[in-house]
Amino acid sequence: MTLTSDFVGATLKEYICTVTPRQIMNYAAAIGDANPAYFNDERSEGIIAPPLFPVAITWPIVENIADYLQAEGFPQEVLFTQVHYSEHLSIHKPVTPGMQLKIQGVIAAILPHRAGTYVIIRYDAKDAGGNNLFTEHIGAMMRGVACADAGKGGEAIPSVPLQTNDSFLWESFIPIDPLAPFIYDGCTNIYFPIHTSVQFAHQVGLPGIIHQGTATLAVSVHNILNKEAGGDSQRLATIYCRFSGMVIPGSAIRVRLTGKNKVSGGTDLFFTVYNAEEKRAISDGYIRLKD
Repeated sequence: MTLTSDFVGATLKEYICTVTPRQIMNYAAAIGDANPAYFNDERSEGIIAPPLFPVAITWPIVENIADYLQAEGFPQEVLFTQVHYSEHLSIHKPVTPGMQLKIQGVIAAILPHRAGTYVIIRYDAKDAGGNNLFTEHIGAMMRGVACADAGKGGEAIPSVPLQTNDSFLWESFIPIDPLAPFIYDGCTNIYFPIHTSVQFAHQVGLPGIIHQGTATLAVSVHNILNKEAGGDSQRLATIYCRFSGMVIPGSAIRVRLTGKNKVSGGTDLFFTVYNAEEKRAISDGYIRLKD
């Protein structure tokens, strides 16, 4: 199978949804984050969504991407080869209950890669007043799919600072409960059977069900925010990572902060997440905190 970068710029149908308190609370519960900002609806400012909540908002589009993509001639069979390879999320304003979100999507880049073809879709979410809420770049690796040309759109991919040295600042060991994938699945409606069906996981060559990548990322970010920002998620401006390995439920992950740089207006944090086999489950982790 091949894919051409001529599809860069193709848009997706607009997606509109209204955020409920239940969705916000359920997402926070799914990752074990008991921050009152996500639960205490008696706060004068109300509740806000956890920083990784946008991945649950865009999931209905991702799950039904063939129905949303407006690109005549796009070879839809390549969609069955995709895995979530990278995540870049910029948070402009906290998501709160009652917001009506309008989400526009576009294929931002299609690039050749040694593992296949790297496809990045950009999602822009605005509220009813047109205010920017978040921008998400989801990178999918089309495994075994050759890019038919030199690629296009690389300049549109947001960059993150490079870590100049890999140091060791601190690390946390976090157990992943055997039921964690089922709780994340049920509370977020982010459903894919490799996370909940042993039979399906075995059929596609996996050793068993695996923890959702965005769940591993959310748990890790929660841990880092507690240690580096006093749990204040409103300081978080940017999150980036590559998903590079599996996490098996019933094991533990090791979140390691490998760099911390003070910059104008904020702080850059670099992190890596290891699985129980000491392999990188999340690579090139990056967080920008606002002052």
